[in-house]
Amino acid sequence: MTSQRLRKLGITCAAAGALSAGMMFAEESASSRLKASTDVMKQIMATPDKAIPKELLQSCQCIVIVPGMKKGAFIVGANYGRGFMMCRLASGTGWSAPAAIKVEGGSFGFQIGGSETDAVMLVMNAGGVEKLLSSKFTLGADASVAAGPVGRTSSANTDLQMNAQILSYSRSRGVFAGISLDGATLRPDDDANAELYGTEVTNREIVTGTKTRKSAAGIKLTADMNKYSLRNR
Repeated sequence: MTSQRLRKLGITCAAAGALSAGMMFAEESASSRLKASTDVMKQIMATPDKAIPKELLQSCQCIVIVPGMKKGAFIVGANYGRGFMMCRLASGTGWSAPAAIKVEGGSFGFQIGGSETDAVMLVMNAGGVEKLLSSKFTLGADASVAAGPVGRTSSANTDLQMNAQILSYSRSRGVFAGISLDGATLRPDDDANAELYGTEVTNREIVTGTKTRKSAAGIKLTADMNKYSLRNR
């Protein structure tokens, strides 16, 4: 078989894998994914010694939560997930309503075991926020990403916090750990936003509060994030 035919076959398989993974989510509503995202954060933060350090949640600018990342059925590496991002409001004290995102590709901790992985990403600075709000960006190529520390304190990881735009985590089969997600591509999920908010709305409009309408399904997650990352005044 020629190299050209092999390349064409690879492209066809990749497309089939992405389609297969996308179909896994076809029957899931945006509200159910939002509830799953809320449950993921609740479970992760329930054990402080193994959770995301609260000081990181207090200092990060945005968070991305992707419950149940799935591996495509037809090709290794065709990982796919739909989740939500939230950012701090201009006041710096509270969190925005959730905006929907899609994630494709990358290594999401499947090596831990299992066919599903929850992914969480903390966006640490303004540069990372702008990448997150773009039409599409790739972790590692367009924004620096590093495995996030776990536990009650991250004081030993000051350099990591200062240098990485995004800190990433994954959880599979109950194992939660920082993990590098190089190669994953993130983009807005416009269909899910329309489903949640009843109108066409951009991620930037949602997380900056430009659109004031709230999704009832997102109120719980916003409240929980405010609790997990309460800043001392």
